[in-house]
Amino acid sequence: MPQNLSEITSHHSRLTKPPRSILSGIFAFAPHKDTLGGTAYFIVNKSGNVLIDCPAWNEINQQFLIANGGVKWLILTHRNGISQHVDRIKTTYQCEVVIQEQEAYLLPETKVTSFRENFSLDNALELIWTPGYSPGSSCLYWQEHNGVLFSGRHLLPKANGDITPLRTAKTFHWLRQLNSVRSLLDRFNEKTLKYICPGANTGFLRGKGYLDRAYQKLSALDLSALRQEQPLL
Repeated sequence: MPQNLSEITSHHSRLTKPPRSILSGIFAFAPHKDTLGGTAYFIVNKSGNVLIDCPAWNEINQQFLIANGGVKWLILTHRNGISQHVDRIKTTYQCEVVIQEQEAYLLPETKVTSFRENFSLDNALELIWTPGYSPGSSCLYWQEHNGVLFSGRHLLPKANGDITPLRTAKTFHWLRQLNSVRSLLDRFNEKTLKYICPGANTGFLRGKGYLDRAYQKLSALDLSALRQEQPLL
């Protein structure tokens, strides 16, 4: 067991996992308690790097972001993706904070960019409002890799490797969430949506860090049956 301050610091450093590459240009941070076990992502992009939800605010993550060119955009995909360190992230990297307008009130002291239905960061990156899990839940779509959807908590993996919306006791509006799934199915196809990077339950991805054959798995959902689903406790 660590016995002094330097040993304790070293011990905690070893326990802090650095972000890992999951696809070219995409890194996943370790889940952490400030966002209820949420997983944040980082896109290295030629028009400006994108941080998706808040990772743990520690030296390893801070130095990683600096070493990879900083952050231009901090995207908050849902209310639980917000940590107490939003302002520190914004100040440290001089980045723009983007959140759907119905949840912008959660950051009253922070200057944010809010949007209603869609918001384009560049020609290949677009935020899509997908209400249901929370009023301002959104997904970020990146055209690279034949289509990657960063789904926040709108779509989450199950133990068997499938993807689904999950109805919990805290779900804002279940039927709206299912309608948001339908809108994604209408918007994409097998050629434009290959991967989903969910914002929680990433242990079910069994180390891959993403779910592949995303559109096929999404289109396999029985939305009519899901309408009758009872909340998880």
